[in-house]
Amino acid sequence: MKISFTKIALFLFVLMLSGCNAVKRVGDKQHLLTQNTILVNDEKEKSNDVSSLLYQQPNDAPLGFPLKLHIFNLADPNPDSTFTLWLDKKPNRRENLNKIYSNKQVARIRRGYVGLNNGLKKSGEAPVILSEEKTKKSAEKLRAWYWNNGWFNAETDYTIDRGDDKRAQVTYTVKTRTPYIVDSITKRIPDVADSLYAKIEDGSLIKKGKQYRTEDFDNERTRITENFRNQGLYHFEKEFITYEADTINTGHKVNVNLTINKRTVNKTDTTYKVPYKVHTISGVNIFTDYSFENKDRPVTDSIHYDGYVIYGFDEIEFKRKAITDPVFIHKGSVYSDRDRSLTYKRVNELGVFKYPTINYQHDPADTTGTWLIANVFLNQKPKYGFGMDFSVSRSNIQDFGMTVAPSLIIRNVFGGAEILDISARANIGSSNDAAIEDDRFFNISEVGADVSLTMPRIVFPFLGSDKVIPKEMSPFTTFSAGLSTQRNIGLDKQNVTGKYTFRWYPNKQLTHIFNLLDLQYVRNLNAGNYFNVYRNSFDRLNNVAQENMGQVNPDYFEELEPDQEGPPDLLIPSGANGFITDFDNGTYNFTNEDNQQVRNIRERRDRLTENNLIVATSFSYIKSTREGIYDDDFTKFRAKLESAGNSLSLIAPALNLKENSNGGYDLFGVQYSQYLKGELDFINYWDLGRDHIIALRAFGGLAVPYGNSNNIPFARSFYAGGANDNRGWQAFDLGPGSSGGINEFNEANMKLAFSGEYRFNLFGPLHSALFVDIGNIWNIWDNVEDERYVFSGFQDLKELAVSSGIGLRYDLDFFIIRLDVGFKTYNPAFDNQRWFTDYNFKNAVYNVGINYPF
Repeated sequence: MKISFTKIALFLFVLMLSGCNAVKRVGDKQHLLTQNTILVNDEKEKSNDVSSLLYQQPNDAPLGFPLKLHIFNLADPNPDSTFTLWLDKKPNRRENLNKIYSNKQVARIRRGYVGLNNGLKKSGEAPVILSEEKTKKSAEKLRAWYWNNGWFNAETDYTIDRGDDKRAQVTYTVKTRTPYIVDSITKRIPDVADSLYAKIEDGSLIKKGKQYRTEDFDNERTRITENFRNQGLYHFEKEFITYEADTINTGHKVNVNLTINKRTVNKTDTTYKVPYKVHTISGVNIFTDYSFENKDRPVTDSIHYDGYVIYGFDEIEFKRKAITDPVFIHKGSVYSDRDRSLTYKRVNELGVFKYPTINYQHDPADTTGTWLIANVFLNQKPKYGFGMDFSVSRSNIQDFGMTVAPSLIIRNVFGGAEILDISARANIGSSNDAAIEDDRFFNISEVGADVSLTMPRIVFPFLGSDKVIPKEMSPFTTFSAGLSTQRNIGLDKQNVTGKYTFRWYPNKQLTHIFNLLDLQYVRNLNAGNYFNVYRNSFDRLNNVAQENMGQVNPDYFEELEPDQEGPPDLLIPSGANGFITDFDNGTYNFTNEDNQQVRNIRERRDRLTENNLIVATSFSYIKSTREGIYDDDFTKFRAKLESAGNSLSLIAPALNLKENSNGGYDLFGVQYSQYLKGELDFINYWDLGRDHIIALRAFGGLAVPYGNSNNIPFARSFYAGGANDNRGWQAFDLGPGSSGGINEFNEANMKLAFSGEYRFNLFGPLHSALFVDIGNIWNIWDNVEDERYVFSGFQDLKELAVSSGIGLRYDLDFFIIRLDVGFKTYNPAFDNQRWFTDYNFKNAVYNVGINYPF
C-alpha cells in the first residue's frame, strides 16, 4: 500500500499535538482555568458582551486546541540559567567549547538560546492560572453590569470546580430580579438652552416605560451636547449635563431629573455662572498656504469672495470657488461643530492639502459677546509627485520579465483643486513558446499608459448645482483614459479605455458611483495565433480531424518526418482554420457528436478573436456599516447595473449604419456590444471576540445579451475559481456548469458564489482560517447550446461546486500576505462520486493573495 508523505507528516503532527501537556507550567497548588460558564436565572448566557466582562478568560483555543498555550509551554522558563547549568553539567565542557569556539561565539550561542525561548514566550500565551481574587472581582463586575442595565437588585455568585488534573472551571450565577423602569422625567434647563432642548426633546433616548440603562443616559448626554453645539452654543460641554435617578419607594420605577447647569467662569480668582449665548460667525478667514515656515510671515495676497476673506503668504494659486467650496463655515451662520467637521472632512478628501487647522476667536469688534471669527489654515501638499516602480517576475506567460512603471501626479493642475494622475508601464520578457518566431532573448512585451483627471465637483450641465448633489455629499468627477498594447503575448491585444465617472457619498455609509460613459475597445492584432494560445480547443479540433482524415484535405496537416509515427497534426493557423471553413461549407459528414464539437470550437474561436466595442453606462450602490479598517463587525452591500449599446442603437439610423453578415451593426468596422448586466454582492462579518471572526459573502451576477449581440464580450463576462473566489480551482478553471473547465479561459454570463470563513489568530502576527467556497458559472440566454454549459433551471443548482480548506495569513500591518489551500470537495464535472473524489493534497490548489479574499 502506498502511503503519501503528506499523510505521514499529518499523522506525526497530530501525534505531537496530542502529546503536549497543557498544565506543564502550572504549579502544584495552581489550577489552569479551562472554562467559564455564566448562568443567568438558571439559563446559560451566550452573549459575548457579558462573557467578555470577566477578568480571567481561558487560554485562546481555536477549534478547541490551545495552540498558543502549547507554544508558550515549549519555552524554557529560565533559559539563561539552563544554559549555564548545561555548560557546567559535564567536566571540561566549558573548556572544550572554548577550545572549539571563541568566548564571543559561545556568548552568541547563549544569546541565541535565550532569544529562541523568549520568542516562544512572546508568540505564545502564558497559562491562565485561576485566581479567586479575580473571580470575586468578576462576579462583582457582572453585578455592576446588570445594575447598569436596570437590574438594581441583581445578585451574583460563583462556584469553582477544581480538578485533580490541575484544571479548574468557574460557574457564575446571576439572579436579576425585577428590572427598574423609567417613569417620570423632570427638567431644569436655563434660558436659551431650554428653547434649544425643546426642539430635540422628542428624540430623547430616555423615555417613560423604557428599562433603565446607564448607557442610554451617557448617549443622551452626548446627543444633547452635539445638538447644542450645532445650534450655536460654542461654550457648551457634556459635563454641564447631570441626571439624578430616584428609586426610593417607587415600586421598581425610576424618576429621572435632568439638570443642565449654567457655564462656570473663573476670572480674577472669582467663580461665577453665566447664561448661555448663541454664537454667530461674523467672519471667515482662509489661509491657502499656511505652514510652519510661513506662520510668522505677513500675508502678501488677499481676496474677498462670497463672505470669505482668502489670504496667501505668497500669490494665491487657487480659484476662489475652489477654496471656499470645501469650507462649510459661513459668515452669518450660527456656530456649528458639524460645519467644522464637514470642513475637515472635505478639505482632507481633496488630496491637495494636508489635514487643516481650524480655530475660532472672539470678534474684537463685538460688544455682545456672541460673535466669532473662524480661521481656516490650509497647508498645501507638493504640487508634483513622482513615483517609479520596478519589478522582476516569472509567470506562465513569460520565463523572465522586467517591468518599469513611472507615475506623475499634478495637484491643483487648473487652479480648481483638480488632480491629474499620469502613469505608464512597460514590460519586456522572455518566452520559450515555440509559436513565437522572434529569436531574441526579450521576445515579448507589453506597454501601456493611463491618465485621469479628478475634479472635486460634478461636471455636467444641470448637475453642478448644490441642489441636485449638495457638497455635503463630497461629489467628484473623474475623466480617465488608458491604452495598452501587447507583442507576442496571446492574441496581441490592443486595449483602449475611457471613463466619465461621477462619485458621491449621501452619508457616511453610502457610496454612489455613476459611470456616465464607460468605453472599451479591444482589438486582436494576431487572431491567427488563437490555436497556439488555446491549446485545449486545438487538441479537441485536431482529434476530430484525425479521426476523419479520409474526409479532410491533406494539405491541412503537417508533413511527418521519416522517423515520426502516428497521424499528423493540423497546421496552425492555416490547417485548423481551413478545416473549420470546410466544415461550415458542409464538406464533411461527421457524427452528431463531432459536429457539435467543431461547432462549439468555432463559436468560441470567433467570439474570443473578434474585436469588441463596448459603450456602457453603469450605476453602483454601495452601503457599508464598517466604521474603520479595524472594525470586524459590519455588513456591506453592493449593487451594480450596467447597460451597453443602447445609446448606439438609438442613433444607428441617424448614422446610417448597415447590417453586417451576422445581422448586427458595425461602428468603425466593429460590431458594438449590447447587453444588460447586474451584480449583487453581500458581505457580513461577525466579531466573536479575541480575534475570532466569522465572515460570509454571497454574490450573484447575470449579463444578458440582446439586440446587436448574442453573447457577452470576454472582458465583461464572469469566471470562477482563483484566490478570491472558489479556491479549490484555479482562476478560469471552474465551469461553466458541469463541463469540467475544458477550455483555457472558461467564462460565462451568469455566476453564483458563496463563501464562508472562520478566522482566528495562531500567534503574534500569524493568523489562520477555515473556509468553504460554493459557486459556479453558466451560460443563459445567449448563443451557447451545450446543455452542460447552460443553466436551465433550479435543478442545475446541483452543479454548484464546493471547495474547502485552510489558510495562513501573515499580518504586516499595512497589508496581509495570504496562503490558502483549497480542496475540491464537490466537483460537478464528475457524473458520479462528486463528493471528495479529488480531496487530497495532490489535487489541492495553493492560492497566494494579498489581503483577505472579501
